[in-house]
Amino acid sequence: MIVTMAQQQLSKKQSCPRCGKNKIITDEETGEMFCGKCGFVITDRVDNHGPERTFSDSSTNKSRTGDRTSLTRHDQGLSTIINPINKDSSGNPLSSSMKSSIKRLRIWDSRSRTKDSADRNLQVALGELLKMKEKLSLSDAIVEKAAYIYRKALEKKLVRGRSIQGLIAATLYASCRESGTPRTLNDVSTTINITRKNLAICYRMLVKELDLKMPVVDSVQCIARIASQIGLSEKTKRIASKLLKKAEEKQIVSGKDPMGMAASALYLSSMETGENITQKTIAIAAGVTEVTIRNRCKSLKSLDAF
Repeated sequence: MIVTMAQQQLSKKQSCPRCGKNKIITDEETGEMFCGKCGFVITDRVDNHGPERTFSDSSTNKSRTGDRTSLTRHDQGLSTIINPINKDSSGNPLSSSMKSSIKRLRIWDSRSRTKDSADRNLQVALGELLKMKEKLSLSDAIVEKAAYIYRKALEKKLVRGRSIQGLIAATLYASCRESGTPRTLNDVSTTINITRKNLAICYRMLVKELDLKMPVVDSVQCIARIASQIGLSEKTKRIASKLLKKAEEKQIVSGKDPMGMAASALYLSSMETGENITQKTIAIAAGVTEVTIRNRCKSLKSLDAF
């Protein structure tokens, strides 16, 4: 017999309605509360405040509320499935006739989830979105925002005449831009194996039709990404950040590619710290050309930041 602290406190406050003694005992196995003096059963049911169910395929489990809903799921996590294990409630295997019946029910259950072409489109698109999440190492918040944007595009019928891969990649890039995550068009297009031009066209269409307000990419946030690929020291990154902040004050970064400015600042700071990284190495890591780095270095050298 195991009695929790809360139940012990409850038992001390209550008294037996028959004999009036304060000897209430709680049995968790049977769910009964009874008097230890006269044996009178006060109640035969005790509320369980522990977890109600567990979900092995879920990233988070909520206590007594079931699995969480998510926009990245086709049905937002509200549907149920027929158990694929061919066993009854007692754990005994089903008969052959019952197995065939359950198999037909599973087929019709899976078919009934997608009602029309829009639902099938959404199911395929969200599957591609989850694949891109793993490849690009993105957070759940960014993917949730991308799924929300795609659902809005589907409501406005912007998917017609366009590829699912191109549009879902554009929504993911828009979500990265909105959250300030440094992901370029080349990164997203390479991940889903589409052309950069197709991705850019879909992205501009989403911004225009859905009236999205995209913030300007901060070039300082791109420093950590480039430096981690090359293996630069923290001192070099601090000097590069200081240089870019001075460039922002002088309004030199306006209209410039953030990755190009971050790569140029890292190149100048590596020369200052003596790490001697070539322009070609930084250009490959940043996804820009060496000519871009040389042109941006000319404007950054005029700043007295070192």
